[in-house]
Amino acid sequence: MFLHTHPYGPFLFPEATTLIVGTLPPPRFTSRELCEGDVDFCYGSRNGQLWPILDEIFDLGLVYETTREAIEQRKQFLFKRRIGICDIVEGAEREKMDASDLGMQNVQLRDLVRILQAYPNIDTLLFTGGNSKNGPEYFFRKHLKDYGLQLELVSGEVPRIHRFILPSENDRIIKTVSLTAPSGAANRAVGSLASYKKMKDENPNFNTVDFRVMQYAPFF
Repeated sequence: MFLHTHPYGPFLFPEATTLIVGTLPPPRFTSRELCEGDVDFCYGSRNGQLWPILDEIFDLGLVYETTREAIEQRKQFLFKRRIGICDIVEGAEREKMDASDLGMQNVQLRDLVRILQAYPNIDTLLFTGGNSKNGPEYFFRKHLKDYGLQLELVSGEVPRIHRFILPSENDRIIKTVSLTAPSGAANRAVGSLASYKKMKDENPNFNTVDFRVMQYAPFF
């Protein structure tokens, strides 16, 4: 059994207004066996699509390599856009050394409610995945139950939008957006969407990354 612990603490700062919430990076980031093209930072897997999507939206000119420059590029972007990152999973056990969310067992969650209370400017959570089992929204819903809270549906269209009231000195409304996961594993789900099929029919060169660029852009 492999103990898959999160290699990165939350990337947070007082000015942050938006928080990206996922689960865990691939196990090689925990075992420190990074591959060529990996970036030693949140969502840094060379197979992941979050940074390429943001690179496309903002024309960031990112480098994809295991260097300090690559890390600093991403941090400066996040500071500028007032975006933090705090994946909800602190650690889990795995029988197989893969990055599948479904493969996680005995999952330990971070206390995101406490974190949100400590950072009063955050008003939006961007989940890098939906409510399928062991996805970030799925775990967040379980976490909210521990506090007697629940999500209220705002929009049922993809990406689904919810909200909840965060108990604090001045109760505030937090919006959540469940983005299509920026992973190759989610491409099948993207391909089955009627909206994607329509765009693909109109433009055969349109692909799943293009679809995510269109979906993500309004929320970043």
